[in-house]
Parts: sequence; C-alpha cells; structure tokens
Amino acid sequence: MRERCTCGCGTAYFELGTSKVEPAPTGPGTVVAAEAQLVTEAGECPGEVLVFTQNGYLSWLEVCSWSEDIEVTLGAALRWLGTRS
Repeated sequence: MRERCTCGCGTAYFELGTSKVEPAPTGPGTVVAAEAQLVTEAGECPGEVLVFTQNGYLSWLEVCSWSEDIEVTLGAALRWLGTRS
C-alpha cells in the first residue's frame, strides 16, 4: 500500500490486465466511481471509503479516517460496510 493523498489516508493501487475487457464508459481522467461513509456498530462515522477509476478501469481504493479516537483500517471498513442493512 502507498500513500497518495496528503491527508495520510491509506490507499491501495491495483494493476489490472486491461487487455481482457473493455473499459467502462466514463469521461477522460480520474473520477470517484463510488464513495461510502463508514458507520461503526455504535453509529459513529470515523471515515469513508472512496473507489476511483481511471480511463474506465478501477485504479485505486482509499480508506480515509476522520477520527483520532477510532482506528480505521481496511478490515474495519469491510466489517462496517458489511453490517449495513
């Protein structure tokens, strides 16, 4: 994992074999394809997850933390996103 944004958020980059599939229809450049706020079991919102695309392909995922009290990790984000109804 490498840092990309200046806020210190963890960012995962993906290398994809783009020759196997056509790109999704998007505009040029990099765009936020999806975003979701993280909500803990206690109802607190310590951060968010952002998914980015570049030229129609998934390019990276950011797990952003806004909290100094709650540790936000990829595993915690997965758990909190999976508990939504």
